[in-house]
Amino acid sequence: MKRAAVLLLWLAGALAPGRAAEDFIDRLDEALTTSAFEGQFRARLSGTLDLEGYAFSSPPPGLIVASGNSLFNPRLTLFLDVQLGGSFYFFLQSRVDRGFDPTNGGLEGRLDEYALRFTPWADGRLNIQVGKFATIVGNWVHRHGSWDNPFVTAPLPYENLTGIWDVAAVRSAATLLRWAHVRPKSFPGGQFADNHFRLPIVWGPDYATGAAVSGELGKFNYAAEVKNGSLSSRPDYWDTDEVRWTHPTYSGRLGYRPDERWSFGLSASGGSYLLPEASPTLAPGRDAGDYREVVIAQDAAYAWHHWQVWAEVYETRFEIPTVGDVTTTAWYLETKYKFTPQFSGAVRWNQQVFGTIADPVGVQGPWGYDTWRIDVAPSYRLTPHAQLKLQYSLQPEHLGLRSYDHLVAAQLTVRF
Repeated sequence: MKRAAVLLLWLAGALAPGRAAEDFIDRLDEALTTSAFEGQFRARLSGTLDLEGYAFSSPPPGLIVASGNSLFNPRLTLFLDVQLGGSFYFFLQSRVDRGFDPTNGGLEGRLDEYALRFTPWADGRLNIQVGKFATIVGNWVHRHGSWDNPFVTAPLPYENLTGIWDVAAVRSAATLLRWAHVRPKSFPGGQFADNHFRLPIVWGPDYATGAAVSGELGKFNYAAEVKNGSLSSRPDYWDTDEVRWTHPTYSGRLGYRPDERWSFGLSASGGSYLLPEASPTLAPGRDAGDYREVVIAQDAAYAWHHWQVWAEVYETRFEIPTVGDVTTTAWYLETKYKFTPQFSGAVRWNQQVFGTIADPVGVQGPWGYDTWRIDVAPSYRLTPHAQLKLQYSLQPEHLGLRSYDHLVAAQLTVRF
């Protein structure tokens, strides 16, 4: 982590006065943009280079996978945007990194998004889209990229792991409490040996495969989608050949924008959270469609002068035939203030609470650990093409080893 911090600071210092570098990126942008047929065909290749460093209390928080107490995570993201006439638009996102979520593995290449959109009318009342793309639920997905996200990490609803697995069905309350690390606290093979099975409410931007319709009608906007995986599905199963549409997920969002400052949204989603390999663990007479994740989400955003505010609330129910429905609510409030054209700061309060179930002896208690997290992140635009972000996060630690977990992160982003 110390070497990563030195590298980030060195690059930041090198980019700050770099007028020659800015000229080079401007020329590169022109070279990566083309048009033909009197402007009926337009294509642009762009991208970002992210260098991230993390230092944290062991074990790593959220979706980070690492040994030790630090991690350096480089990432190259390329975007291809193609416009065909006035009605067809194609976009693609590919990445080279150490895994979709920060890990200590080797570098790999991957296609995260690819979709074709058809817009029959110029006023945007209807868009039809097919492919692999981010979910239409909520408002964070529209700004989850490293250049637009005021923080290095995602809000709590998108990365806090619950006791729900996708490779096996819960058979009893005791199993759920064990998978959630509530009771007993020890877990065979280490406290966090099962993290690759556990699911959050929403897994990041949820680039699952499917189709969507969307549009704007005056002050209202709408979107609906059908995907091959639930909001909580893992990145390894977002491609269409992994789950094969056995139990699709349906989601929708209705938005309202009364003026330029405010926007509001109401989303709903429902679909099976289990993978096909969980079939042998299902209760007798049940199929994966009886194990559904149902989400109701509200979002709001506000912008005025130097202020930007975002908020989301996720009310979630996981249906378990052998236990009953279990619920959890997660939310966050995020504020960003621009002190100068280059320097800004953001604060985010996150919280998640869990409903109660009866344990094997009949005692009622929560099926997960209620938690909160505060994130603080200053950022500085070094140039129009480079920015540096820092983040500090504080969260209660529930294993009894210490009072709090700490995360320090730094991210240098160069876009072209």
